[in-house]
Amino acid sequence: MENIPLLMFLVLFMVLAMGIPIAFALSMVAILFGWSLWGVGGMRLLVTAAWGTMNNFALLAVPLFIFMALILQKSRVVEDIYDSFYKWSGPLRGGLAVATILVGAILGAVSGVVAAGVIGLGLIGLPQMLKYGYNQRLSLGSVMAGGTLGQLIPPSTNMVIYGAVTGLSVGSLFAGGLTCGAFLALLYCAYILIRSLINPKLCPALPLEDRVDWRGKVKALRKVFLPSLLILLVLGSVLSGAATPTEAAAVGAVGALFFSFVTRRLSFDIVKSASMETLEISSMVGWIIIGAAAFGSVFSGVGGNRLVAELAMSMPGGPWMVFAVSVLFVFFLGMFLEPTAMIMLAAPIVSPILTRLGFDPLWWGLVFMVLLQVAYLSPPFGFSLFYMRGAAPDHIGIEEIYMSSLPFMGIQFLSLLFLVFFPGIALWLPRLLLS
Repeated sequence: MENIPLLMFLVLFMVLAMGIPIAFALSMVAILFGWSLWGVGGMRLLVTAAWGTMNNFALLAVPLFIFMALILQKSRVVEDIYDSFYKWSGPLRGGLAVATILVGAILGAVSGVVAAGVIGLGLIGLPQMLKYGYNQRLSLGSVMAGGTLGQLIPPSTNMVIYGAVTGLSVGSLFAGGLTCGAFLALLYCAYILIRSLINPKLCPALPLEDRVDWRGKVKALRKVFLPSLLILLVLGSVLSGAATPTEAAAVGAVGALFFSFVTRRLSFDIVKSASMETLEISSMVGWIIIGAAAFGSVFSGVGGNRLVAELAMSMPGGPWMVFAVSVLFVFFLGMFLEPTAMIMLAAPIVSPILTRLGFDPLWWGLVFMVLLQVAYLSPPFGFSLFYMRGAAPDHIGIEEIYMSSLPFMGIQFLSLLFLVFFPGIALWLPRLLLS
C-alpha cells in the first residue's frame, strides 16, 4: 500500500507519454486505481470530487476573466497599448523590448490570460523589433516573458484556482501578485537595458525619421485611458473589498464589452467568437480540475498525502530543505504539466506541509505563482513556448525559442531568491490592505 502513491504518479507520466491529454490522463489514472482498490465505492469517491469542483462558486471567475481577455484581444486593445508605449520608448536603446514587457504587464492586469498576451505581443511587437534590427533571441524572450506576466499580475485565473483549492484569500493573492509582478517586470526591463548598454547593436534606438514629437506622444496616451480604467475597476473593486473576485470578473467582462462598444469595434461576430472560445477554454480547464480532483482524492485515500507529510517531517535540513524540495517538485511538474494541473496536483500536497512547518501560506502561494511563471517558459512543454511558435515567423524554429527563454527563466529564479530573502516584496501590499 505504501508504494501505491508513487505508482500513481509513475502511471500518470506513462499515460501522458502516450499523448493522452492531461485532463483525461488524470481521470483515467484515478478511475483505474479507484476501481481496482475499492470497486464501486471508489467510483463514488470520484463522483464526489467532480461534484465538489462543479459547486465551487469561486471558479466562476475563470470563464468570466477568459471572456474579458478574448473580447479585448479581438477588439485590438493590444495594438493600441503597444502603439502608445512604442512612441514613448522607441528613442531608447532597448526601448521596444522594454515596451513589450510593460505592455505585457498591462495586458496581464487587464485580462489575466497568458495566451492573449504572448500571441498578441508576438503578432504585433515581435515584427517591430525584428524590423529595427533587434537581436532575435532577446526579442523572442521579451515577448514570452512580457506575455506571461498575465499569470502573475492580477486578475490571474491561476490565482483564482489556487485560492479555491487551498482556501487562501484570492484578494490577498491578487494584492501580492501585483507587487511580485511589478518587481519581476522591473527585473526584465533592467536586464534588457543593461544588455543594450553593454552592446548597443543588440537593441538599437529607433532612427530619427521614425520617432514622433511630444504632441504625438501625448495623443497616443489616449489609447491607454480606457484599458487603465478597466484595470482600476477590476483590481480596485477586489483590493478595496467592494467586490469578490467573481463579481469583479463580471465587472471586467461587462467593461470589456463597453470598451469595445465605445471604440466602435464591437460586433456580433466578435461576441460570438469570444463566447465559443471561452466555452472551449473553460471546458478544458474544468475537465483538468475535475480530473485532478479525482486523482487527488484517490491519492489521499491511499495515504499519499500522509506519506509525503511524513517524508517531509523526517527530512534532514529542517524546514528550508523541505521548502527547497517543494520548489524542485513544482518546477519538475512544470516541465511537463499544464499550470492548472500543476496547481491541482501540487498545491493540496505541498501547501499544507509548508504551512505546518511555519511558512506564511500567502507567501508560499506567491512563490508558487512565480514557479508557475517559470513553468510557462520551461522547455520542453512550457505553454508560452508553443504560443510563441504559433505567432512567430516560419523561419524561427522551436530550438531558437527554447534558447531565447533561458535568460528570462534565470531572471525568474532570481526573483524567487529575492522573495526568499526579502518576503516583504510579496507581503507588504496585502498587509497594508489588511491594516
